[in-house]
Amino acid sequence: MARKKKPLPLLEGVTIEAVAAEGKCLFHWDDLVVFVPFCVPGDVCDVQIRRKKHSFAEGEVVRFIQFSNVRATPFCQHFGVCGGCKWQNLPYPEQLKFKQQQVFDQLTRIGKIELPEFRPILGSVKTQEYRNKLDYGCANKRYLTKEEIASLPNDQSQSLKDVPAIGFHITGAFDKILPIEKCWLMDDLHNQIRNEIRDYAIAQGISFFDLRQQVGLLRDVIIRNSASGELMVIIQFHYDRSSQETGDRSQEQALALLQHIADQFPQITSLMYLDNQKCNDTIGDQEILVFKGTDHIFELMEDLKFKVGPKSFYQTNTEQAYHLYSVARDFAALTGNEMVYDLYTGTGTIANFVARKARKVIGIEYVPEAIEDAKINSEINGIDNTLFFAGDMKDILTDDFIAEHGRPDVIITDPPRAGMHPDVVKTILRAAPQRIVYVSCNPATQARDLHDLDVDYRVMAVQPVDMFPHTPHVENVVLLVRRNQ
Repeated sequence: MARKKKPLPLLEGVTIEAVAAEGKCLFHWDDLVVFVPFCVPGDVCDVQIRRKKHSFAEGEVVRFIQFSNVRATPFCQHFGVCGGCKWQNLPYPEQLKFKQQQVFDQLTRIGKIELPEFRPILGSVKTQEYRNKLDYGCANKRYLTKEEIASLPNDQSQSLKDVPAIGFHITGAFDKILPIEKCWLMDDLHNQIRNEIRDYAIAQGISFFDLRQQVGLLRDVIIRNSASGELMVIIQFHYDRSSQETGDRSQEQALALLQHIADQFPQITSLMYLDNQKCNDTIGDQEILVFKGTDHIFELMEDLKFKVGPKSFYQTNTEQAYHLYSVARDFAALTGNEMVYDLYTGTGTIANFVARKARKVIGIEYVPEAIEDAKINSEINGIDNTLFFAGDMKDILTDDFIAEHGRPDVIITDPPRAGMHPDVVKTILRAAPQRIVYVSCNPATQARDLHDLDVDYRVMAVQPVDMFPHTPHVENVVLLVRRNQ
């Protein structure tokens, strides 16, 4: 007979001590560190322990006794349930302070290398409506909060649960969608578009996707805007292909929805759609069709234009991206004579941004469509000193490749969250550029790579940049200079 688990305790009157990782806070209980979301240092509250391990525990605030003096009033009605903006209750200057500390802690504890004094973090120009892209999931059953369930009779809560929703995935629950009425991360037009898609689909009896059963027509909505004033909307469908008749009916409903959105929102310059029959919502391997307008929009930065397609990666905070790339360009200290390698170039944004101050720029990126956009971006901006190559970085960036195309004087690298592959780091060390500018969205993996580069390079400057207000995420730019030049 299995032993009954000992009930986890309710801790009364605890004081939240500090900010922790992933937007949580912490306090100490016995010999354990307890991590708690949606609170700030100085809050006094009752915490229910939900999970207990040997060295840490996780809890949930069930009652606030006294709010901290270091606290802001969340501006979003979905705060506390939606996991997107976990720091809305923390004043922005405090957010910046903790992000600066996060970069310092990770580079010192993980990197274990000699570091210069860090530059003060560059705060975001905007703290609301700063994003240029949002991705919303669709579900045939909306997520109910604990408060909603507690306030309604069982029969009413069940009927409310059956209402379809468009919104964000609940953290830790891949098949649950929190319905979003208003999100503050993009301008209000995107809220109007999303809500109109929802209302029209419900009124017309269009089915919403059931992720577990893999049925339902309306699956996902992506909305992008740009500094050029253009607007892209991508609606992802899942046609019922069980028969010719149901497949035709699905397509008819999808096209009718697209026409309705096109009529209601003439501001949309690129309205696109796809039929995704896969188990996941990723679109990188899918055919995306144009319903209205073009298959791209343009972003603007300085006097440059960048083509952004439905599969393109572009920094989601447009204004702050300019400051991020300006730091990278300043760190590169180009004079016009340098060969520059731009690793993980994406659509060639950094490559083209620095090209006019370099002799030649070579960009390498895994996604072929992104490389095609990078080439087009050079062409439309009249830049003729760039070359772009598509493929896995560790397979493209080899000693033979460098021998063929020339040794880089400067390497700019902006890898994904996982950082650089060890083989890439080794190739960089053999290439021996004078300078390396390392742009990172994950200071922890950046610190690991800096440790490996430290054998030949000294870190000369560290500049944190905040791209995502109200979240714990932070970008960081590091300048490395070759030792014994």
